[in-house]
Amino acid sequence: MIPGTHAFTAQYPAPRVACPVLRSPYIFIMRTTLAFLLLASPAAAWEFSASPICTLTDISEAAEITVTYDPAITEYAVTVTLPEGRWSDAPTFGMAFANDRPISIQTDQHSISPDGRSITVKDRGFGNVLNGLEFNSRAYAILGDTTVGIDLTGIGPAITAFRDCPAANLA
Repeated sequence: MIPGTHAFTAQYPAPRVACPVLRSPYIFIMRTTLAFLLLASPAAAWEFSASPICTLTDISEAAEITVTYDPAITEYAVTVTLPEGRWSDAPTFGMAFANDRPISIQTDQHSISPDGRSITVKDRGFGNVLNGLEFNSRAYAILGDTTVGIDLTGIGPAITAFRDCPAANLA
């Protein structure tokens, strides 16, 4: 045995360890790539606001959807705005909700904004729309040959606050 060494080391050489210098750039590149992918992905961003009126919103690559309730005039509205392009000119607007409680609704009481990017429907009763949003995973806004899919992931807390809002605003 060589002086200054131990029998254990002489019999069992040290395990091979990958050079940290060679692994670091790989890990750095992978972590950076993952961070960019996560940041570039659309996030579930349903938001609620009670001021000045009850408002539920979500902005995605497909569209911006805004649901409002004004307790002063007891009127609901839903507006779907395209990021680009225009809604088709058609007599009937529909919304379809897909997953646990599928439902489809339609109306001819819609209006299109002057630039053609937004469609709005107003009504005093919105139970089907609110149930469709709350109890399903996807919504589809449909007018003529234009269909926009809306992800409902993460809407739970915002829709609960929206449903509770009219009572809070009337107090």
